[in-house]
Amino acid sequence: MDNTDSPYFSLVIPAYNEQENIPTLLHRVGASLHQIGKPFEVIIVDDGSTDTTPQLLAEGMKTYPWLRVLRMKKNGGQSAAFEAGFAAARGEVIGTIDADLQNDPEELPRLLPMLDDHHVDMITGWRAKRQDSKFRLIQTRIANRIRNYISQETIQDSASSLKIYRAHAIRGMKLFNGAHRFFPTLVKMRGFTCLETPVKHSARFAGTAKYGFRNRALRAFIDLLAVRWMKSRWLRYEANEVQRAE
Repeated sequence: MDNTDSPYFSLVIPAYNEQENIPTLLHRVGASLHQIGKPFEVIIVDDGSTDTTPQLLAEGMKTYPWLRVLRMKKNGGQSAAFEAGFAAARGEVIGTIDADLQNDPEELPRLLPMLDDHHVDMITGWRAKRQDSKFRLIQTRIANRIRNYISQETIQDSASSLKIYRAHAIRGMKLFNGAHRFFPTLVKMRGFTCLETPVKHSARFAGTAKYGFRNRALRAFIDLLAVRWMKSRWLRYEANEVQRAE
């Protein structure tokens, strides 16, 4: 079922200079989401691309009625793109994947029912068998251990973009640059529940990664300290209005 004014599912995909991947991405996403049997929309957030990504998305909008495109004025990073996409999403359930097709769109129909089956607010994918270089695998393994130790978490792969949320779990959540690495923790801090499950991970379909080690390591560590501080200072309380006696 295609897009309606009230879609059940909104898929948000940040894209930055992904001209090699856009046509295949749109084809695979459409084929996958038609399997869920409910109205859906796909929001691709063009994060200030300087290649032919904008033109390819404009052509895609002529072909796919379920496709919506947001164009960032300038490159703002994944967290900004996700926040813009979340704000625009109209679905009861919101999903995310990367545009490089390392996240398999075909996983989405399998993951969606898990929200109800496990009575949770969020499903986060765990790339148990990552198709990356040995250096990146070692880097990620160390980063995950440090992240869990400092943030007092148990999530094995919080940076995976393959995620599904009930919209209320993230709607209105104000993000910061780098927040996309900590979504499971941020969602749980708001009082919602999260389930981590293994998902497929593929080698990059085409093109090259736009965010490398030198862009991430120090900033990610500083962000991690900020998240630990936020957890320690997060307001947790219950308040009920006192009813007037009759």
